[in-house]
Amino acid sequence: MQTSIPFAEGEYLIEKAFLVAHDNAAVSLEQGVIEVFEDNRGNRHVKGSALVHTHLVVELLEDDDRIDLILDLGGEFKYRMNNPHLKGGKAFAPDVKSPIQFGPAATWEQLPAATFDTLMTSLRVL
Repeated sequence: MQTSIPFAEGEYLIEKAFLVAHDNAAVSLEQGVIEVFEDNRGNRHVKGSALVHTHLVVELLEDDDRIDLILDLGGEFKYRMNNPHLKGGKAFAPDVKSPIQFGPAATWEQLPAATFDTLMTSLRVL
């Protein structure tokens, strides 16, 4: 999906990322990266990947089918992807981290620092 992407083509490390349910229950993503690329029409797109404890994502989804993704790329680059496209692994053991892939389902929203900080303090990380 084409979105408003404020970055040039390349890969960017994610400093912090969380999948967040409506009740602020959250699961941390680790070793996250986003990739910005152009299609043959010159439109920029973004996709990302990280590691996650898949059994915790299942726990988030028990109460709600919709989860959002919060990304901190450093500095003022803090975003919310509402109900992103997610593809995850099928390893559900508590001690196993699986790859998860994500991408925006709609335009992603940049969060002001104060909003991001408030959100971070309200998360209940599983």
